[in-house]
Amino acid sequence: MQIAVIFDVDGVLVDSFAAHRDSWIEAAAEAGVEMTEEQFAATFGRTSREIIRAFWGDGLDEAAMRGIDERKEALYRRRVADDLPIMDGAIELVDALHADGIHLGVGSSGPRANIDLTLEGLGRANRFEAVVTGQDVVRGKPDPEVFLLGATRLGIPASRCAVIEDAPAGIAAARAAGMLAVALLGTATREALADADLVVASLRELDAGTFRERLERRDVDEP
Repeated sequence: MQIAVIFDVDGVLVDSFAAHRDSWIEAAAEAGVEMTEEQFAATFGRTSREIIRAFWGDGLDEAAMRGIDERKEALYRRRVADDLPIMDGAIELVDALHADGIHLGVGSSGPRANIDLTLEGLGRANRFEAVVTGQDVVRGKPDPEVFLLGATRLGIPASRCAVIEDAPAGIAAARAAGMLAVALLGTATREALADADLVVASLRELDAGTFRERLERRDVDEP
């Protein structure tokens, strides 16, 4: 059976929470906008446009929003460019799933430049057959658009796709898409990720067999 695993990026492939937090707070401070660490944490996993609207307000025109977004992302890439914080076990899991013939995709709220930087830093860009970013969708997580588009690009039915996420909004999006939702502990508590089908403390707890067994079981159980 052909199956796929779609990876979130921030908090799953890279431990980027601190770099994103500091970049948003710096960009906000430059504009005279207050943003605390706690307020940022509540937005993690949402698109940049949604975050800008929440803190800068709805009165910005398209050019102003784009300028804020580009400034924040430039600050982020500057922070991680020379020392990409790769998540423990990420490279090994990507290699193992690819070797097993599992299709791989990315479903992230981040911009394409950030995703490209991450995949190049991993040295595994050619492993991923479909990459969906925040620039490809209209609605951010918990809307399932990002994952449904990923499944379409992979050519795999949503019911045969698994998603690895670290945020409650991402888990909600995966479930809304009808996909197997796997939560990686890190930025959220186990309680906040309770809606996931599987919760792990490390990517090293996952392997090809885990995904095949669970997705094949779901396929059999479908009416």
